[in-house]
Order: sequence, then structure tokens, then C-alpha cells
Amino acid sequence: MSLNLRNRSLLTLLDLSQAELLYLLDLAHDLKRAKYSKTEQQHLKGKNIALIFEKPSTRTRCAFEVACFDQGANVSDLDPSGSQIGHKETIQDTARVLGRLYDGIEYRGSRQVIVETLAQYAGVPVYNGLTAESHPTQVLADLMTMKEHSEKPLHAVSFCFVGDCRFNMANSLLMGGCLMGMDVRLSGPAQFLPDPDLTAIAHTQAVQSGATLTITENLHEAIKNVDFIYTDVWVSMGESSDVWAERIHFLKPYQVTQTLMQATGNPHTKFMHCLPSFHNRDTQVGHQIFEQFGLEAMEVTDEVFESPASIVFDQAENRMHTIKALLVATLGD
Repeated sequence: MSLNLRNRSLLTLLDLSQAELLYLLDLAHDLKRAKYSKTEQQHLKGKNIALIFEKPSTRTRCAFEVACFDQGANVSDLDPSGSQIGHKETIQDTARVLGRLYDGIEYRGSRQVIVETLAQYAGVPVYNGLTAESHPTQVLADLMTMKEHSEKPLHAVSFCFVGDCRFNMANSLLMGGCLMGMDVRLSGPAQFLPDPDLTAIAHTQAVQSGATLTITENLHEAIKNVDFIYTDVWVSMGESSDVWAERIHFLKPYQVTQTLMQATGNPHTKFMHCLPSFHNRDTQVGHQIFEQFGLEAMEVTDEVFESPASIVFDQAENRMHTIKALLVATLGD
């Protein structure tokens, strides 16, 4: 199957149809196989990509850079200290400048409205590398990873996101899973469940695709026989450290432990996380949390994170393959 995604932006997963999303996943699989077999052909020779990072990044930055390098494209890395974006120059003006110099623009930052404004004014494809509301390139990698670790077609796969269900990861998994017709489950405390307006959109998508959607506080009901359990950090980038005490109080019952994994009743349940993860106290933040609250781990225990059920590093690698597919599909010769 071949679909024309040329010159298209990706701001949220709602920018894609089910057929287009499947096409990107198939293309990512082909490109991954070509990279491993050393038969990869370059489709982005002479292309120039601007990478805007207003928030710290490891996987997104490296995935975009390696994808570009593998495919013959050039990249410029713009961070807050190296550009006038939002300081002395409006987003609209920045978009019109970069659109004349580059073939595509990636943006990772705070508000969704910024990446939407870039796409409105740039005149070239714009890719959302993360905003507070959406993380579409991560979910592309997540869906690819689920395909690789399940013998079922995606529409027959079940996953449960547990914890704080209000932000970009839960939002994007909700949209992606409903778009693909999957068994989508989100579980967290009542005050940490998705925005009702987003839930309404997801229900509409589910009706169209045949997806099953469950949003509940009842964690043990939500994880029954699930194929994948997914979680994320309890405090997002840019949030004050003052919220740690409240988050830990409400979210500790939703920590992914070995007991929780076994409670699915499915011995083949896999664990997923977009990273970084506070699964031990071997980081500055992890050490601070231990000193303040006595916790060895937060959203997931080290036992689960380091277990054979954990496929988090397959997800991390697949960021590059799926981003490469996105770039080739929208900019490739």
C-alpha cells in the first residue's frame, strides 16, 4: 500500500487516518530492516531540517538527527540559547524565516499552539516532537513496538496506561489506540483522568474504528488480561517540584510493580515506558525523592523495569525508525 503524505505536517495523531498510520508503521519496518541489513537507500539527500528544542531531549533529538543523517539530510539544532524564538521574534516570524531556509521543521516545547502556529506560517512540514498536550512521534514508536511484540494484529491488541492520564502521553496513546481500533484502557485517580472534551473525541474515533475504550479508577479491573502496561513519570517537564508530594500520595497505588504485572492474569504482558524513568535512585531526581519521601522508585519498580517483560529500549530505538519513516513519507524523493 502506498499513500501520499508528501508535504504533510504531524501535529497530533488526529492528522493521520488509520490507513496512513499503518502505512507509516509498515514503512518504518522496511527502513529498520534495511538499516540492519545495510541496504538502506537515502531518500532525503539535499534536504535541510530545523530541529527546535525548547525542552531537554535525549531520544527525540537523537532519533531525528540519526534519521536525518541515515537518509542524507542536513540538520540545524536550535535551542533557547541559540535562537531568538519567542524572545525577540514571534513564532509567526520565525516560521516564515525557517520555512524559506528549510524543508521541514521539528518542534519540541511547551504549548500545542506554538507548533500549530509554526505549521500555519512555515509553508513546510512541521513535526511535533513533544508538547504538553501531544507526543505523536512517541506513539508511532509505541505502536511499532506493540506490533513487534505481539502476534495479534494491532486492532486485537490491548494496552493499559496507568497513572497520570491527563498529559501528552496518555492523550496521544488514547488517540492512537482509538484510531487503530484497539482495546484502549486508561486507569488513574479520578482527578488525574483525561479531559472530558478529549475523551469525547476519543469515543467518536472508537465508534468509527471499532475500538474499545475504558477509562476507570479501578486499576485491577483495567489491567485484566492486558497485553501491554504503559506508564510515565508522575511529574512532567516544566512542572514545579512542589507537586511531588501530592502526586506520590495519589499515584503510589498505581505504581507498576511485579505484583501488578502478575495481576493481569496474562503471563505475556509487556511493560512499556516512554523514558526517562525514575525506577531507582541512581539519578539526581531519584536520589532527591528517596531522601524526601523514602521511595526507592516511583512510577515503576526497578524489578519490573529490568525484567524480561520490559520492552522500553525497543521503544526507544523505534523512535528513530518511525521518525525516519515520517520524514521519508513527507519529504522523500
